[in-house]
Amino acid sequence: MLQPRIPVNPLPTGIVAPLIPPTPVTDIEPTQAPAPVPVAAPRTTVQLTPGSALALAAGGGAAVLVVGAVLVSMLLAVAITGVSVALIAVVLRLLVRDMQKGR
Repeated sequence: MLQPRIPVNPLPTGIVAPLIPPTPVTDIEPTQAPAPVPVAAPRTTVQLTPGSALALAAGGGAAVLVVGAVLVSMLLAVAITGVSVALIAVVLRLLVRDMQKGR
């Protein structure tokens, strides 16, 4: 069971030859009756009325607007951070240059 098996390449006909031929199982007598197969409950169908379809569309539109606003605000935060870091780099460069001149 835990030994690795080498995969068998399929023949040109598409039939895969097994590594170990299967052994036929005979002389098995059931000791008890097979368990009954459970019957699935019938599914209920969802019917959309015009009002519920409109509410669903409005909810979807609101979700799209909220997600868009969050993404735009995150992009704006990254842009503002980048500009402030660039400004600080320019100021530090000017300060270092002034220190090297001896002022």
